Amino acid sequence: MQLARVIGTVVATQKNEALEGRKLLVIQTLDADLRPQGRPLVALDAVGAGIGELVFWCRGKEASFPFEREDTPTDCTIVGIVDSPAHVVKGKRK
Repeated sequence: MQLARVIGTVVATQKNEALEGRKLLVIQTLDADLRPQGRPLVALDAVGAGIGELVFWCRGKEASFPFEREDTPTDCTIVGIVDSPAHVVKGKRK
């Protein structure tokens, strides 16, 4: 899992049938100090995240695991919401 911040939403007029009713969000990956890293990605939301929230996300085959249908076509999924940045920032760990 990796950290990211939700920075936007995606609206799709046409999408795969398995994605109907599912939310697509734009995420910005972050380093351990919560600084932006790399280019933004589109992620399938499995947890009800919103813009501005700090989230955990995963890629690859594991990205489809949160969904009932094994054939959910995703390679990037938000799998958790971070309650407090203090839990993940290097300088603030206890």
